[in-house]
Amino acid sequence: MKSIAREKEIKRLLRELVPMVPMEDFLAIEETAKSGHLRHLPPSIAAWQATTSRVRHAHTEYDEMMDEGYDKDAALHFVLEEMNEKLSQWGCSRQISSEEI
Repeated sequence: MKSIAREKEIKRLLRELVPMVPMEDFLAIEETAKSGHLRHLPPSIAAWQATTSRVRHAHTEYDEMMDEGYDKDAALHFVLEEMNEKLSQWGCSRQISSEEI
């Protein structure tokens, strides 16, 4: 998929995925979804991964837990409910399952 077409598709997918996300978060998610480390993924997967990453790092205590020595799986376990609450606030009908983490 061409870069411009991919960027438009990511924007469209994000508007559907999180229709009530604040603009600041939307722009950060969009930037991450278009970044190099997610370019090899289909736009829908890149949009979801960028969204969950934004929620985890900007709206939970995940980073603080990692700094305190929690391992990744434990930190994710403790912030899962908070992440799903934020996704719901943004109008997302999809939730993160414990199997995903």
